[in-house]
Amino acid sequence: MESRVLSHAAAFAAVPQLRKLPRETCRSGGLCFAAPKRIGTVGEGGNLIWGRKLRPALLLESSQGAGTREILRPCLAAASSPAGGGDSAGEAKIAPVGFFNKYPALVTGFFFFMWYFLNVIFNILNKKIYNYFPYPYFVSVVHLFVGVVYCLVSWAVGLPKRAPIDSNLLKLLIPVAVCHALGHVTSNVSFAAVAVSFTHTIKALEPFFNAAASQFILGQQIPFTLWLSLAPVVLGVSMASLTELSFNWVGFISAMISNISFTYRSIYSKKAMTDMDSTNVYAYISIIALIVCIPPAIIIEGPQLMKHGFNDAIAKVGVTKFVSDLFWVGMFYHLYNQLATNTLERVAPLTHAVGNVLKRVFVIGFSILVFGNKISTQTGIGTVIAIAGVAMYSFIKAKMEEEKRQLKST
Repeated sequence: MESRVLSHAAAFAAVPQLRKLPRETCRSGGLCFAAPKRIGTVGEGGNLIWGRKLRPALLLESSQGAGTREILRPCLAAASSPAGGGDSAGEAKIAPVGFFNKYPALVTGFFFFMWYFLNVIFNILNKKIYNYFPYPYFVSVVHLFVGVVYCLVSWAVGLPKRAPIDSNLLKLLIPVAVCHALGHVTSNVSFAAVAVSFTHTIKALEPFFNAAASQFILGQQIPFTLWLSLAPVVLGVSMASLTELSFNWVGFISAMISNISFTYRSIYSKKAMTDMDSTNVYAYISIIALIVCIPPAIIIEGPQLMKHGFNDAIAKVGVTKFVSDLFWVGMFYHLYNQLATNTLERVAPLTHAVGNVLKRVFVIGFSILVFGNKISTQTGIGTVIAIAGVAMYSFIKAKMEEEKRQLKST
C-alpha cells in the first residue's frame, strides 16, 4: 500500500484540501472519516501521513501543546456497500473452513488407519528381510538412517521448519535417544530370532515395567487396582512363552531388554519435556540414536557382512530387491512412529491407549496369517489373556490421568 509523507513546505499544498473536507467524508466500500479539528498548521512542524486504506491515519500536531496529538481513525459505515474492486476497504471476508477442521473425526480415523497399516507392513517386511538377511544390528541402523535422511530432506524444504536446539536441550535428549537406540536394536534382535507374534506378546509386558519403574525409581505410588490389572499380562505372557514353538532365549531376553529400555526412555522423556513440536523432537532423537547404533553394528556384524552377509543376500533375492527392501522398511519404520506421535496429539490418552492395544492385536494376527506360524492352543490363549490385561491396564491408567487433569483444571 502506497503512502506519502509530506513535511514542512511540501505539505502546504495539501492544507487547503484538508480545510475543505466536509463534516464526514465517506469513501467507496463504506469507509468514513470523521471531520478533522484543526489544532495547528502542518507547516509548523506537523507531518501529514495519508494512504488509501485503513493503516495510515491523519496526524496533526500542535506547536502550542507539546506532545498533544489527535489521530483521525477510519470507521466502517453502518451499511457497507458491496461494491467490488481490490481498493474497497471494510469488506469483511470469512476464511473458508479447511478440510482438517471440517471433518476432524474422519481425519483422526485416517491417522489411526495409517498408523496400523504402516506398522503391520513394517513388521511383515522386516521379518521377511530377516529370513534371508539375519543381521538385526545393521538393519536397525538402516531403519534409523532412512528416517534421518527423510527428516533432513523435510527440513531442507521447510516441512516442517527445523527447530533450533541448544546444548541444554541436547543434554536432555541424549539419554532419551540412547534408550531409544537400545530398545530398537534389541527389538530387532528378537524379531530376527523368534516369531513376530511371540516378540509382540513379550513386549506386552512393557506396562508392567513402566509401573515398576514409576513405583520404585520415580517414587510414584501406583494404585493397587493398576497392579491388579497387570496380573493377566504376566500370566498370559508366561503361558505363551512356555509352549511357543519358536522360543529361544536370545529372542526372549532381547525382547525383555527392549521393554526395560523403552521404560527408561519414558522416564527420561518426562524429564526432557520441551516446547518443541513432536516432529522435530523425534527427528533429533533419531539422529542421536543413529550415531549410537553405528559402532555396535560395525563391531558385531561388520566382519560377517563384508565376508559373506551382503553377497548371500544379493544371491538370494538380487541387488535391486535387497536395496529396495531395506529402503522401504526404513521408511515404514519412521513413518509409523511419526504417525503414532501425531495421533497421540489428536486424541485423548485413553483413546490412544486403546488404539495401541488394538495395533498389537493387528500385528500379531496379520503376522500369523502372512507367515503361517503354527501356535499351540496354550500360546494362543496366553496371548489373548496378555492383550486383554494390557487393555485393562491402559483403560484404568488413562482414566486416572484424565481425573488428575480435571482436578488440576478445577
